[in-house]
Amino acid sequence: MPAAIEQPFHLYIGGTEVPASSGDRTTLADPATNAPLAEVAAGGPADARHAMEVADRAFRESGWASGDGAQRTKALFRLARLLEERTAAFAELETRNMGKPLRESKGDIDFVVRTLEYMAGLADKIEGETIPVPGARFDYTIREPLGVTVHIAPWNYPLLLAVRSVAPALAAGNAAVLKPASLTPLTALRFAGLAKEAGLPDGILNVVVGKGSEVGEALVTDPRCASVSFTGGVEVGRRIAELAAPRLLPSVLELGGKSPVVVFPDADLERAARAVANGIFQNAGQMCWAGSRLVVEAGVEAALLEKLRGVTQGIKLGPGLEAGVTMGPLVSPDHRDRVAGFVAEARDGGARVFLGGEPPHAPELQGGNFYEPTVVTDVPDGARILRDEVFGPVLTVQRFEGPEEAVRLANATRYGLFASVWTREVATAHGVARQLAAGVVTVNEPPMTFPQSPFAGYKESGLGFEQGRDAPRTYTRRKNILVNLGAPKARKER
Repeated sequence: MPAAIEQPFHLYIGGTEVPASSGDRTTLADPATNAPLAEVAAGGPADARHAMEVADRAFRESGWASGDGAQRTKALFRLARLLEERTAAFAELETRNMGKPLRESKGDIDFVVRTLEYMAGLADKIEGETIPVPGARFDYTIREPLGVTVHIAPWNYPLLLAVRSVAPALAAGNAAVLKPASLTPLTALRFAGLAKEAGLPDGILNVVVGKGSEVGEALVTDPRCASVSFTGGVEVGRRIAELAAPRLLPSVLELGGKSPVVVFPDADLERAARAVANGIFQNAGQMCWAGSRLVVEAGVEAALLEKLRGVTQGIKLGPGLEAGVTMGPLVSPDHRDRVAGFVAEARDGGARVFLGGEPPHAPELQGGNFYEPTVVTDVPDGARILRDEVFGPVLTVQRFEGPEEAVRLANATRYGLFASVWTREVATAHGVARQLAAGVVTVNEPPMTFPQSPFAGYKESGLGFEQGRDAPRTYTRRKNILVNLGAPKARKER
């Protein structure tokens, strides 16, 4: 029996926990049972404005932005160590709030620790440059933090995808206001308290929970907002871009995908089957870069599907804290119904459900938001399940006859976040990877990234990039300074 969650959860503004100004609270449900889990303050526009005011004052007065970066490096390293020491507690809280298996949550927290370490190492290396120019002049650039940066995080990787943008913004000397998803804010709120313990000045990291249409819009439209980072759906991303446009706010938008996994006939089908399953059933398919479209050479389709059946039959559904569970519930009843609707529509349209395709029948799972790992074949061209992001454990299968058709099918989407190629041929691997319209391509790997690897999308998968050594520069502006070094005019003798 897991320990009770320490209650209640407040907003975190100015280095302290505060209730919502309205006094409103909301009750979160455990996705595995839909039983009440925790109460959280429900902020509104007034709380958003208060957080922005506090962050702006901290940016100007705390000294966080004005040092040489060494202070920020030390503080972020301390934060990484504190989080590492509390990995078990944060992972359990993440699993209880979001539903994913505990093993996955521990992996997420490990990634957050590594992100903090990596960005800490860059905080004192945000450098300018000198530029040769004609004449007796000295031309150089400096990079200055933007001010108050706004970060709107999704519910599928609650802490990981929040810190992915918050860490480089802090490393660059900004103050940050984070709005976690209303469904999964618990680890972000705990993390803010940990940041204070690590020595971040009060007001440098603030967390406001509330509806995106109220709190998110209030943050982005606040005159103190200097940039916005958002991970989530395309429609909300477009709305944020509209809100940012009048002030030309720098924006990083990571908006999801419909990612292809291309399997050629010479591929190691055993490895490919395991990777395909991992790439779509990890986190119950609730991943922006899930490998949701299997594009396989016709001659090996049957063999690969049988291997995939064997891997999928070994997946154990259940509450994320239960031993041996490898796939947890979807985040909410509404989301489970949305996923089921995609599959039902595809089946009605002539597609064949090869595996799964419904909630599990086990009595002990009936109270939660579970859905079976699902594989859908023979999908008609243009079907919505091929076109739109399902964001659940649903894999579609398409077959091709040659490399040209493989590339055409893989690129036949409005998204372009991730793609994967499976082949033993070096020329095929490099040649096809270069033709795929995706920001991240792996070869003989499932979806894989690291804090030092740039992460970005093509087409409607977003704008800008996350991660990598240039990430802190995203949260700076470059200033050019030109100094005339010409000798002063000689004085006239009297």
